Amino acid sequence: MAEEEQLLVPIDEYLKVGLHIGTKFRTKFMSPFIYKVRPDGLAVLNVQEINKRLELAAKLIAKYNPDEILVVCRRENGWKPVKMLNKYTGIKIFAGRYPPGILTNPSLDNFMETKLILVADPWPDRNAVNDAARLGIPVIALCDTNNDSTNVDLVIPCNNKGKKSLALIFWILTKEYLKARGKIKTDSEFKATVDDFTQE
Repeated sequence: MAEEEQLLVPIDEYLKVGLHIGTKFRTKFMSPFIYKVRPDGLAVLNVQEINKRLELAAKLIAKYNPDEILVVCRRENGWKPVKMLNKYTGIKIFAGRYPPGILTNPSLDNFMETKLILVADPWPDRNAVNDAARLGIPVIALCDTNNDSTNVDLVIPCNNKGKKSLALIFWILTKEYLKARGKIKTDSEFKATVDDFTQE
């Protein structure tokens, strides 16, 4: 199947973790990505579009060195996935509360400069998104059907709440980053599994 070959992982993998299952609430920002609404009212995202956006994000992230990227994740289900991303790629992360002023106030001890930000959810991670907007730093955001994508440069439509869904996303981004940066040549060289990325 030609379509299968275009995907970063087999379509079953996406479906199994519920990557495409959104919320009952839908914003105008996310309506282009919604494929249908189920009888129970949950919106379903377009899997091909999720895959396309993940590929775009991976290519964009790969243009930067690990110390030029910051991943922010306030949602607990994403803490382990982002820590694993950090372990394998060296990309800087914040798992938990994003400290205010860390990008904007050079006099802070934990001040850092960054060239690209990825957030797990633009709502709980809005302080990072707002700081990035003020500084002109591009933002990639995992966005569910209920998200507002103001100040987001690249939306990755997905279920950004489920632990298995977040694990798969960060596993894919880690693997694709390592491949694009020449650290591994093939998918099979990446020994970590999606389970390794899943929050207990």
